[in-house]
Amino acid sequence: MTGLGGPPAPPRPVPAPDGTSVSPGPRPGTAGAPAMPTAGAPHATPPAGGVRDRRPVVLVVDDEESYRQALSAGLGHEGFAVEVAADGHEALRRFHRSRPDLVLLDVMLPDQSGVELCQQMRALAPVPIIMVTARDSEVDVVVGLEVGASDYVAKPFRLRELVARMRAVLRRGPTAQVARAEVLSGGPVRLDQARREVTVEDRPVELSRKEFDLLALLMAHPGQVVTRDWCIDRLWWDQDLADSRTLDTHVKRLRRKLEPDPANPRHIVTVRGVGFRFEP
Repeated sequence: MTGLGGPPAPPRPVPAPDGTSVSPGPRPGTAGAPAMPTAGAPHATPPAGGVRDRRPVVLVVDDEESYRQALSAGLGHEGFAVEVAADGHEALRRFHRSRPDLVLLDVMLPDQSGVELCQQMRALAPVPIIMVTARDSEVDVVVGLEVGASDYVAKPFRLRELVARMRAVLRRGPTAQVARAEVLSGGPVRLDQARREVTVEDRPVELSRKEFDLLALLMAHPGQVVTRDWCIDRLWWDQDLADSRTLDTHVKRLRRKLEPDPANPRHIVTVRGVGFRFEP
């Protein structure tokens, strides 16, 4: 974060891929410092010989140089091509130029709010965005997710956890983003994303937050199989589920609330060994 005066704080350690904390290392331009990319020279530039870099491109937007350096090294080690930006203006310029596959976006930037920048980026392209910040209050989390962020990570974090969340978000792809203002209808079931209301034959149905999100995920892809792994990655990214019994429990609860005969479901159909399918 940008300081309020006094001498600059020493670089903070950032977790290494093995879960330990390491120092970011020398700053650019000092003896022993690694070569840093120049503006206008994205990391994903094809090398000599014309072989295109196929690594996922991640744009790191953070005003702390120590974090940018450490994440560039750590994410590069994990197989990502990394672009970096220190403020919103530079972030938008690199966003347009490099067309990243994912954005790691700090909430507090020197020239504008990361929440505002998230809205601008989401209006330009359906690129997944993970908010990264030292502010982890419930209000900040809700605001970040409401404006289109795919996930939210609070500092300090372990690189291993961050990479796991990044890969989960990339597996979902842009089609996993369901507009919150959209009203989904299928047969007698109607789901209002903005109001978070569900009705069956015009009868209100009370759902828990996870039940609602699971139903929205299934109804967003009517007639298509949604895999068990995708459901878990989308809804339980913050938990290490040893098995999928939690998912099965939520499916059973949904059937009890939505189906005329839960033992013989018509709308939430199991595709054995794969996942579930919503039938109108």
